[in-house]
Amino acid sequence: MSHYRAPIENMNFILFDVLGSQCLSKTSLFADATEEIFKAVMDEASKFSENVLLPINEAGDREGTQYDPQTKTVKTASGFKEAYDIYQQGGWSGLSADPNFGGQGLPHLLKMVVDEMVCSTNLSFGMYPGLSHGAIDALTQHASSELQDQYLANLVEGKWTGTMCLTEPQCGTDLGLIRTKAEPNADGSYAITGTKIWITGGEHDLAENIIHLVLAKLPGAPDSSKGISLFLVPKVLPDGSRNPAFCGGLEHKMGINGSATCVMNFEQAQGWLIGEENQGLKCMFTMMNAARIMVGMQGLGLAETGYQVSLGFAKERLQSRSLTGPSQPEKPADPIIVHPDVRRMLLRQKVLIEGCRAMAYWTGLHLDLSHALEDEAAKQNSDDILQIMTPVVKSFLTEEGYFSIDQALQSMGGSGFTQDWPVEQLLRDARISRIYEGTNGIQALDLVGRKLTMHGGRLAKTYFSELNNLLSQVENETHQAACKSFMATLQSSLVWLAREAMNDPEQAGAAATPLLRMFALTTIAVLWAKMADTASNEEVAARYSSEFVTSKAKSADHFYRLYQAEMKSLHEEVTAGKHTIMAFAESEF
Repeated sequence: MSHYRAPIENMNFILFDVLGSQCLSKTSLFADATEEIFKAVMDEASKFSENVLLPINEAGDREGTQYDPQTKTVKTASGFKEAYDIYQQGGWSGLSADPNFGGQGLPHLLKMVVDEMVCSTNLSFGMYPGLSHGAIDALTQHASSELQDQYLANLVEGKWTGTMCLTEPQCGTDLGLIRTKAEPNADGSYAITGTKIWITGGEHDLAENIIHLVLAKLPGAPDSSKGISLFLVPKVLPDGSRNPAFCGGLEHKMGINGSATCVMNFEQAQGWLIGEENQGLKCMFTMMNAARIMVGMQGLGLAETGYQVSLGFAKERLQSRSLTGPSQPEKPADPIIVHPDVRRMLLRQKVLIEGCRAMAYWTGLHLDLSHALEDEAAKQNSDDILQIMTPVVKSFLTEEGYFSIDQALQSMGGSGFTQDWPVEQLLRDARISRIYEGTNGIQALDLVGRKLTMHGGRLAKTYFSELNNLLSQVENETHQAACKSFMATLQSSLVWLAREAMNDPEQAGAAATPLLRMFALTTIAVLWAKMADTASNEEVAARYSSEFVTSKAKSADHFYRLYQAEMKSLHEEVTAGKHTIMAFAESEF
């Protein structure tokens, strides 16, 4: 059943009317990225997502992936190979990649929009090429010219896919505990030995070759995260022989069943060093930061589909009568969208999804500006925004994506719980997004422990400066006042944190998660004011339906109603400190 249509109208509104992303075409780096090109690519992406990926999503969930222990190979679900061939032949893998290696060199923001559509329709499929983009980024920035020439073109073309091999059975977040070893070979390569777990796309039948980026330790390396190096380990070696990097089995998971999540065994597999010795984490973070933003888009995409399904259901499902009398007396009952509690659930989805989309696209725009601008101060400002917002986008979009889908399921009652409707799969698929590429708790610690302290607190100053710049463009005084309240509450929490965490790092740890949420809500508050103000412009309004335009100010009002009170509550949670959390002895749990 067709249950998703790409929200192109809302995407265009945010990209071009609210954020002015067409400014990218005025830079030399993205001169071809005109509004027309953006829209043409988005139109094709919507067709591919709706017509190719959506129809095979259920098969991916029901069939899953099949592991053959004899050949140590993995077969993907029905339709996945054909869909990947279309994806690869359509040039989607190289959309934002360097033209020097066959890429199209378009903005990363445009890729984020495409990622949203792909994740909305088939998250499991999107996982296979998804990590290839991170591998491309890591190789482009850190690999030798020899490795780039040998591997990048096929990765960019999509003939090959990439993986990220970090986690081992005994360690996840604390990568200093890894045991995978890299022994030097006489020819300058390395023999990689060890086991990695939870490797997305570690083995499959979609592409000719799989390029594993593997963290390992060299002989004599420091026994900590400072002793980690990064290696390129291909499934198929340059001479065409099979490298001993084998899938040892598949994880049995709650969701994303169409995505092969592998145990990978490296049995003296041949690999090549990427970057410098013992600098593997630095190289891998290039890949992880790209992956974290993509994971945020997964949460957003799945939430959008859940909203569309539950909204359609609410308009058609007849149950009881409106509390103020029949709204459709000619029918045996009214559609459930007339009921305030159903609207409560739908509107929470609507205002958060549209707000999260604006926040993600704003972050993506600054990502591109941080590379494209010529003025060094402006580039630094955009990079500051990117750095502070990356953990926020990953964490908040996946948290709220999951809870939005939960609201969609709840609003549908028993129907939402059955496989007759796609929402239960969306909920299962979405749950992992809050965990992988760094759990959301780790994202909060990254924000509080690293990003807020970088460069003497400069990132936070840049952040508030950019929000004030956006707010200066808003004429609605009520919305201005609401946004100033959000910002003042967040700033008050930051003042408390700066005072308390200086002497006690556990205070920062206790405050991290609510503080990250405050950053997200404050950003969205300002962006909702900007969206409502933009929609009130007559020239802009003329390009959209009247309902689309009038809903913006109402949505902003509803967002402030929901989250101004929560901001105060979050501030109280932050300033309550660690006491009741850390007061328990282990034996008291």
